[in-house]
Amino acid sequence: MTQHLLSTSDLSAADALTILDVAEEMSDVTTREVRKLPALRGKTVVNLFFEDSTRTRISFEAAAKRLSADVINFQAKGSSVSKGESLKDTVQTLGAMGVDGVVIRHPASGAPRVLADSGWIDAAVVNAGDGTHEHPTQALLDAFTIRRRLHGAASRGSWLDGVRVLIVGDVLHSRVARSNAWLLRTLGASVTFVAPPTLLPSVDAPFGAVVEHDLDRAIAGRPDVVMMLRIQQERMHDAFFPNPREYNRHYGLTAERLAQLDERALVMHPGPMNRGLEIASVAADDHRSTVIEQVANGVSVRMAVLYLALTGGWSDRGDDTEPRQEALA
Repeated sequence: MTQHLLSTSDLSAADALTILDVAEEMSDVTTREVRKLPALRGKTVVNLFFEDSTRTRISFEAAAKRLSADVINFQAKGSSVSKGESLKDTVQTLGAMGVDGVVIRHPASGAPRVLADSGWIDAAVVNAGDGTHEHPTQALLDAFTIRRRLHGAASRGSWLDGVRVLIVGDVLHSRVARSNAWLLRTLGASVTFVAPPTLLPSVDAPFGAVVEHDLDRAIAGRPDVVMMLRIQQERMHDAFFPNPREYNRHYGLTAERLAQLDERALVMHPGPMNRGLEIASVAADDHRSTVIEQVANGVSVRMAVLYLALTGGWSDRGDDTEPRQEALA
């Protein structure tokens, strides 16, 4: 039985903890001399990317290959899609080749769910980012990184109860913000969005988060995590703030604001970073920054997602740890 990962809002706390705990097991593989497992030998995973995203595609490719799966990388540019082929026809063609898992990134919000519900292909579907909607594996790797920093080697099974997270910047266009708000709150954290009104959804408590417009006041509340979001200029067709210098003055993580953070606070960014705009280089390179860890942890988390999705899913595993340990040996 396969299982899809389309949205963090679909995950219960137990589901999320299962994925994070399996990711801990997967991360142990990186310390081995041979960084490979036979868990998905004979399976085929296609990276179906209709949007450019080098780091996400490479992360999924590395994850699948470390599990011994065969990987097909499909990019829309230069393919039949650029000649007018529909998503349905593309997916059915791949299905005819015997694909077991589809990792899809698409500019249209909801495209992964359409694919999962359509019956066009008999495969597990993993959302690698859809429009301004969601990016669930990014949220999972962020939660994994926070949990590891806070709980260290004892992180398996741990929740994020009471952890205070600020998510700062372009919330309106950010699928990372939405996925993180749902997942982190499910795991017990409190989430506050900090942004100008023009870069926030025009609803009260978007995605269940508290809203704050003053970054200095939010930092004075001593958050445990400050997650900076990239200004997504490619999605902006209007003037959402006066100019980059003005944005940085009010909402950038500057050296002065970094100095106000607790020594144990985490500085996060999903990447790629606009240094000097949403985050100063001194903050990006500080010892509290987890930016490089997030990239490394992304492979472990995506290994866990692919393994669970293609071998039975997280909701149905219960306490079935012995078969999993045997598969990961």
